[in-house]
Amino acid sequence: MAAPLHSIEGRMNLLSRSTAWSLAAAGLLMQLAIGAHAGAAPDVQTQLDELTKKMEEIEKRQSAAPPSAAASNAVTGGDIPGSFKLPGSNTSVKLGGYVKLDAVFSDKSAGVGSTADLEYEAGAVPVGPNAGANERNQVKLHARQSRFFLETNTPSSWGDAKTYLEFDLFGASGNESVSNSHGLRVRHAYGTLGHLLAGQTWTTASDVATYPETVDFGGPAGVIFARQAQVRWTQPFSGGEWSIALENPETVVALPNGDSFRADDDRYPDIAGNVKFATRWGNYSIAGLARQLRVDSASAPASRDQKWGGAVGVNGVVPLLHADDLRFSAYYGNAIGRYSIGFFPDAVLDANDRLVLPTQWLAMAAYRHFWTPNLRSTIALSALRSDNPDGTAGSVNRGAESAHLNLIWSPTAKTNLGVEFIHASREVQNGQSGTLNRVQAAAQYLF
Repeated sequence: MAAPLHSIEGRMNLLSRSTAWSLAAAGLLMQLAIGAHAGAAPDVQTQLDELTKKMEEIEKRQSAAPPSAAASNAVTGGDIPGSFKLPGSNTSVKLGGYVKLDAVFSDKSAGVGSTADLEYEAGAVPVGPNAGANERNQVKLHARQSRFFLETNTPSSWGDAKTYLEFDLFGASGNESVSNSHGLRVRHAYGTLGHLLAGQTWTTASDVATYPETVDFGGPAGVIFARQAQVRWTQPFSGGEWSIALENPETVVALPNGDSFRADDDRYPDIAGNVKFATRWGNYSIAGLARQLRVDSASAPASRDQKWGGAVGVNGVVPLLHADDLRFSAYYGNAIGRYSIGFFPDAVLDANDRLVLPTQWLAMAAYRHFWTPNLRSTIALSALRSDNPDGTAGSVNRGAESAHLNLIWSPTAKTNLGVEFIHASREVQNGQSGTLNRVQAAAQYLF
């Protein structure tokens, strides 16, 4: 193992001082020998005093000397944990991520090429009398959840300037026959300066700290979930912080024939906010969402309408005995729509080509228990429901439930080995339903 830089510098300084002392001592001995040969009787104490004085002056000059070129060009530790600084820079850089293999056994397939066979997606659970006829008892192995991130931090008079980039492999699907060369997908790409954030990240209407720990990548059905471009302001206060953001809008309309139509005619950004409280009894948040939902199309559907809607929610993480915790989340409103991991449409178009905003709710509760410091389990239960108006197409989602139960072992701080059982169900507007049972195992290696 190579010696740390500071150790090498210390040894060099010590070596320099030892060499100087040795040369001075050799000079003194030569003077004594010459004096003795000439019959002189030198004052040994005076010579030693002069030698000591000279060495003190040498040490003072060495300590006052500027850093060497090698030291100024060295890679040093950064200001944030696990980071480093590039030569000649005051920017801290951190690299990280993980590699994860998932082995998934499902009693029903969502269809050829569907990512729902790799992660739980509530809207892809097969329904009806032929549910799962496409394929039963399917096995899939993949590493697409693996990810990489780059984080930087640069001090400034305006506060820390930070950037964050994160990618995973759930981009364009690759060929499973040979290479499995799946494309990169941007998860996060944002920067912050003081209280201001700009870029793509989690919607401000969510509280990701309350998401339960699952082996499955998709997670529970009943949570608010979206990553999108936004401008956000966060302001701390005593005991917490509040945030307000303008986020990218998108209106997804359910047509009378059951198809989904992306209007792409939005005029105002979604307005999302939350207030977070940190207390001795846990961390909690209240979230809100306001949206204009709009369709303006000269083609099918030939409709022009708009409505404002909103939603409110509460979230929390409650610490329990030892390291256990209870997590919960609940939202209610008429504009949850696509924020339900895309399960609900944002609006329904009625027979008169007018937008109707259904009342929707979702909820999740999870308990995590530590059997030992490196062995833990989570049970997570969730559900979501929409009160669709009469006349809604029979294939439009009406509700779903999911349950996750897992066991995760961390033999080291950077390794997680887990197994999980998932049971889920889905119901559509015409009353047809279906279930999914899945067993998933995973190995995750962090760096």
